[in-house]
Amino acid sequence: MPAAQTRFIDPAALARIQNLSLVAKMVVQGFISGLHRSTFLGRSIDFAEHRPYMPGDDIRRLDWRLFARSDRFHVKEFEADTNANFVVAVDVSRSMDFGWRGIRKLDYARFLAGSLAAFSRAQRDRVGLAIFDHELREFVPPSAKHLETVLQHLARANPAAEPEPRRKRDGASDLGPALARLGAALGRRGLVAVVSDFYEPPEQVLEAFDRLRVTGHDIMAFHVLDPAEVDLDLDGIPGFEETGTRFRDLESGALLDLSPTRARERYREAMAEHTRALRAGLVRREVDYVLTDTKTPLDFALFRYLSEREGRRRRR
Repeated sequence: MPAAQTRFIDPAALARIQNLSLVAKMVVQGFISGLHRSTFLGRSIDFAEHRPYMPGDDIRRLDWRLFARSDRFHVKEFEADTNANFVVAVDVSRSMDFGWRGIRKLDYARFLAGSLAAFSRAQRDRVGLAIFDHELREFVPPSAKHLETVLQHLARANPAAEPEPRRKRDGASDLGPALARLGAALGRRGLVAVVSDFYEPPEQVLEAFDRLRVTGHDIMAFHVLDPAEVDLDLDGIPGFEETGTRFRDLESGALLDLSPTRARERYREAMAEHTRALRAGLVRREVDYVLTDTKTPLDFALFRYLSEREGRRRRR
C-alpha cells in the first residue's frame, strides 16, 4: 500500500486527529483501496453464495451454469443480499487507560472498533456497539442507520473517573456478567468482535466467552496490549535499571514496589503463558483470536477480520 495511504492506518498518526468518524472512514477507504489492487478474495468480496430460486426472483440472476450441472434453478446472492448484524464490544475498564510512549490502549481500541464498524457498514451490514467494564455500560443495537451513533458513542467512551470498589465474589469474572448481558441484549445471530486487554485469569476470560457463545453468535477476540506490557520494557524511567519502581494498579489503585530488572524475565514468561492459554482456549471454542499491540497498523486487524469473515462464510 502506498505510503500516502499507509500513514492513515498508523496509530501514531491517527492519534493526532480528533474526529473519530473521519479516522474510521480514512482507515477503511485506504484499506479498501489496497484490497482492490491486490488479488485477495478475487470476486468473492462481492459474490457470496447461491440459494434456490423462489417465485418473484429476478431471472437475470439465475446461474445457468449451475442449472446445467444440477438441473435446478439457483439464484446468485451477493453481499448486499446477505447483510448481517455486526456488534463491536469495547472494554473501557481502567487498565485500558494505559499507554507508555504511545497512544492509550483505549484510543487504539476506539480506532479499531470504529474502523471495523465503518468497514462492516461498507459491506452493508447492520452495525452496533457495546461498551463495558465489569458491567454493560452502553448498548447500541445493530442497525443499518447506526454507524454515526456508534462512532459518537465510541468518541465519548472512557474509563470511570475513579476505581470502583470490587463487588464480585472471589474468583468471579468481571468480563462474564458484561458479556452475558450483551448476549441477552442481542437479537438475531450475527458477528461480535470483543476488543479488550483481557486482564483476567485465562479461565475467567474463557468462562465469559462461554456465556456469550451460548447465544449462537460468531465471535472474534481482539487482544490489545501496549508494547511495554508485552515485555515490561519501561526504559526511560529515571533509575529504572538500578532501583525499584512503584507501579499502580489502574483497576484498584493499589501500589506495588518492584524491581523491573529482576522481575522482567518472570513477567515475560507469565505474559507469554497468559496469551498462549487465551489463544488455545478460544480456538477450542471456535472464537477467532487476534493479538495486537498499539503500534500495529490498523489494516492488520481489518485484514484479519475480513479473512475470518470470509473463512466462516465458505465453511457454511
